[in-house]
Amino acid sequence: MPTAVKICGITQVEHGLAAARAGAQAIGVVFAPGSPRLVSIDQAARIVASLPPFVSTVGLFVDPGADLVRSVLDRMPLSLLQFHGDEPESFCRQFNWPYIKAIRVRPETPLLECAAQYSSAKGVLLDAFVAGTHGGTGAAFDWRMIPPDLPLPVVLAGGLSPRNVAEAIRQVRPWAVDVSSGVEKDKGIKDPAKIAAFMEEVRNADV
Repeated sequence: MPTAVKICGITQVEHGLAAARAGAQAIGVVFAPGSPRLVSIDQAARIVASLPPFVSTVGLFVDPGADLVRSVLDRMPLSLLQFHGDEPESFCRQFNWPYIKAIRVRPETPLLECAAQYSSAKGVLLDAFVAGTHGGTGAAFDWRMIPPDLPLPVVLAGGLSPRNVAEAIRQVRPWAVDVSSGVEKDKGIKDPAKIAAFMEEVRNADV
């Protein structure tokens, strides 16, 4: 199967459209306070409404209140929720909405055990652990730490860019890859040329 791509941290309509034109299967909008890629519900609704058919939309949350998640779902038809904090499985599944759970990976992380705790998830997103942050750092982790028998589809994130995504795909063979800072010209500002280059490298890896 071709590797799916999510371009995360979209803050502008034109950058969501650039991701769609380049062939990305999904875009992500961030609702995490403190993130340089934070968007308001109104901004996110405009981005989501602008996209062409068959592009999935993902809302990223970090330890949110349930009311925030419901407010977002009331305003826009997200395809998927992404929980990137310390949310337990009971919190993630209460919305009766498809979701993926991010796991920040460090050497001692028991990935098989962590994935098993989220059996209701559509997949696990594996990101680098950086103290005090929850993704979008540009940091990678050692992909050799990923066990081959995880029970859920793997979305690989963390430090991916046009320079290394082909190698990452060949080594890990994830269901999807997720990129944010690796296709930016500045924090929160995507670079359409870098998005296109990233997509080209993904296609090269899948050949």
